[in-house]
Amino acid sequence: MIFQHPELTLRPVSDADQVFLQSLYASVRDTELRPTGWTEEQKAAFLSMQFQAQHRAYAAYPDTEYFIVQRGQQDIGRLYLQHQPETISIVDISLMADACGQGVGSNLLQAVFAQARAAQKAVQIHVEKLNPALRLYQRLGFVQVEDKGVYLLMQRPAETG
Repeated sequence: MIFQHPELTLRPVSDADQVFLQSLYASVRDTELRPTGWTEEQKAAFLSMQFQAQHRAYAAYPDTEYFIVQRGQQDIGRLYLQHQPETISIVDISLMADACGQGVGSNLLQAVFAQARAAQKAVQIHVEKLNPALRLYQRLGFVQVEDKGVYLLMQRPAETG
């Protein structure tokens, strides 16, 4: 994926990124786990198990690009894109908590939209109904295609011309 931004870069995920990716996963799930009453050890064990399961599942997606998002030399997120005949599916877009609300997600999405526009493809994403990013996706032109219970399948139509 071609991505040009003065402060952000994308690089392919490597085996050396596993510690960062697990930390990112824990950061994303932190708010959700706060009310559980679990000890830090219980949370860590649960997060490790869930991260490994998600990592194995994502690794099985065909035709997928896996990127680490960097600001300067600091890893701040991940972007996983699956290329299908009619769509580019955002398998995962996650940012460390301290990188949220600064336009990073919007910049990444604009790059995905540019790639989709060049290929005349729609862009899809599954998003939890209570995810605060849902408002961003709607503002950027995603519409609900399907209600899958906890998740909504959202799509931004292909742009032509």
